[in-house]
Amino acid sequence: MLRDSDLEQKIETFRGCPPSMKRLTFLVGFVSALILVILYMIFLSAPKDFPRGFIYELKAGSNLSVVSQDLSDTHIVRSAFILKVLTFLIEGNGKVFEGNYLMPERQNAIKIAWRIANGETDLVPMKITIPEGLSSYEIADLLYTNLQTFNKKEFLKYATKYEGYLFPDTYNILPGTKENKIVDMMTSNFDEKIKSLNDKIKNFGKPVSDVIKMASILEEEARTMETRRTISGIFWKRISIGMALQTDTSFKYINGKTTKTLTLEDLKIDSPYNSYTHKGLPPSPISNPGLMAIEAAVTPIKSPYYYFLSDSEGNMHYAATHEEHVINKERYLK
Repeated sequence: MLRDSDLEQKIETFRGCPPSMKRLTFLVGFVSALILVILYMIFLSAPKDFPRGFIYELKAGSNLSVVSQDLSDTHIVRSAFILKVLTFLIEGNGKVFEGNYLMPERQNAIKIAWRIANGETDLVPMKITIPEGLSSYEIADLLYTNLQTFNKKEFLKYATKYEGYLFPDTYNILPGTKENKIVDMMTSNFDEKIKSLNDKIKNFGKPVSDVIKMASILEEEARTMETRRTISGIFWKRISIGMALQTDTSFKYINGKTTKTLTLEDLKIDSPYNSYTHKGLPPSPISNPGLMAIEAAVTPIKSPYYYFLSDSEGNMHYAATHEEHVINKERYLK
C-alpha cells in the first residue's frame, strides 16, 4: 500500500529530475494516452452510422464468427475480429445466445460482446390488446403501430388464412417476433379458449367453421349476450328457409363501410361476402370473434322474428314480417 510519505518522496524525486527527463516522461504519457484513444476509436467505439432502434436477430445455431461478421456488416461494431476476441475474453468459449437484440443507442464493442455472450437482448415485451371483432387487416394495423420492424404484408400472408381464429385477447409480444409466430400465438390461444365451449358446439350440431362464421357476424351486429342470441336465432332461421342474411356488417369486410355509409350501389357489389346478393354464410369469417359471440352462435334464442334493426341509441327492434320491419325503420331510423 502506497503511504503518504512514499508519495511525497516520488513527487520530490520527479521534481528533482532534469527538465529533459520531465519532458520525456510527459511525452511518453501523452503518446500512450493518444494511442489508447486511437485504438478505441478504430476498434472499440460504435460506428458513426450505428443503426439506432435496429433489432438484430441472432439465429439459433449461429457461431461467433458468423455473428461477428454480421454485426460488422450492419455497422453495429467496427471490427468483427475485435468483437470475437472480446467475446472470448468475456465468455471463455465464444458461446453466443440466440434472440432478437435491440440496439436502442450507440454501444461500444465491449458492451455488444457482453450482451451477446450473456443473452442481454434489451427487449421488453409489448402488452397489446386485440379487441373482439377486428379483421386480420385491422389487427395488422394495430400491431404495426405498436411493434418495431413489424411487417404487415408478411403478417397478412399467414393471418388471412386463419380469419376468425385469431383470438382477441391481451398478448405480451417481444419486438422483432416473427409475424408467423404471432399468428401461431393467436391461433393456439383460440384452440385453448374454445375448449370451454366444445360441448355446446358439439350439441349444436353444426361444423365449427359455420359456427365461427356466424359468430364473426354476431360480434359486429350486437354487444349484449341476449341480443346476440336473439339475432343468432333470426340468422339461423333465415338460412334454414333459404333467405339471405342481409347483414350490413359484411360490407365492413368488403369495402370498410358501415350501415350509416352504405349506398344502394354498395348493396349490388359482386362479392361472395355480399349477404344481400348471396344466400347463406360468407365464404369465411368476416372478423375474429370472442367467446361471447361464439357462444351466442350455438345458443340461439327462438323467436317469431325474421327482421331486426338498431336505433341511434343502440336499442334493438324486432319484426316478424317485412311490413313490420318497414314500420320500425320509419319509426326508429328517422
